[in-house]
Amino acid sequence: MKVSKYLSKHLRHQPERIGLTLDAGGWVEIDTLIAAVTAHHFRLTREELDHVVATNDKRRFAVEGTRIRASQGHSVDVDLGLAPATPPAFLFHGTVAASLDAIRREGLRPMNRHAVHLSPDRETATRVGARRGHPVVLVVDAAAMHRDDHVFQISANGVWLTQAVPPAYLRSSPQR
Repeated sequence: MKVSKYLSKHLRHQPERIGLTLDAGGWVEIDTLIAAVTAHHFRLTREELDHVVATNDKRRFAVEGTRIRASQGHSVDVDLGLAPATPPAFLFHGTVAASLDAIRREGLRPMNRHAVHLSPDRETATRVGARRGHPVVLVVDAAAMHRDDHVFQISANGVWLTQAVPPAYLRSSPQR
């Protein structure tokens, strides 16, 4: 978990902190990454990196040849090159009760990220919301949004992305 969080921090939010420069698509050479983290006193071998990429339950990282990047969730400027995709009828968003008033007023906004993250199922959204307390799951009428020309993309790890979700497309999910 420690390696995954460290990589997420530097491949999604603060690459410059360890001297990395991501390309326009968020990619960095694996050898460059390992050298940078080692120079900043974090131990990481290629085998450990491969293990984290292969076993991360959220598939946070993508490897292509000799390069690696975070699959989504960047706060730094990258273009993941994801094509528009037709979403399922409903998507889900995990949050906590303290955020509901603002969400009801403003909808879901990307905040410090490039896009709003939506889950394909209620269970995943519940896990996401639980990171900040007792989870509340919101249902997104993705089919209606798509009909109304909102663009959706899906990341390499199955997270649905869109620029924003206006309040009219949201409803609370009954708790099970």
